[in-house]
Amino acid sequence: MNAQAIETPPNHTAPETPKAPKAPKNSLATAAMTLGIIGLPTSVVLVGGPLAVIGLILGIAALMTAKRTGTGRGKAVTAVVTSSLAIVVSGLVAVFMVWYANKTQDCYQPDSFHQYTQCVREHLNGN
Repeated sequence: MNAQAIETPPNHTAPETPKAPKAPKNSLATAAMTLGIIGLPTSVVLVGGPLAVIGLILGIAALMTAKRTGTGRGKAVTAVVTSSLAIVVSGLVAVFMVWYANKTQDCYQPDSFHQYTQCVREHLNGN
């Protein structure tokens, strides 16, 4: 078989396919959602609290932008919800840490880990 190459005329261009119009983006909502999602699991170690506060502020601003432009509402709502939850979790962890430290303050200079755990058990059980 003899294959011959098909040549296209030099002035011929491929037909252009119509491109879908780009939807406007709400980058503020994306940033807020990212901070809220990162803030939620890291709120257990209190790092997520400040991230969540920033995420909440950006999320509220993104909601206002979404109301005006009509884009990014879902991301903004996700940001507000996850950031709010992260703030609550951080607050609860902080309260628990203060309560635990107050309850076990006599146990902070033990000679061994065994003495520490025994002291903590005694203080938490009220003995």
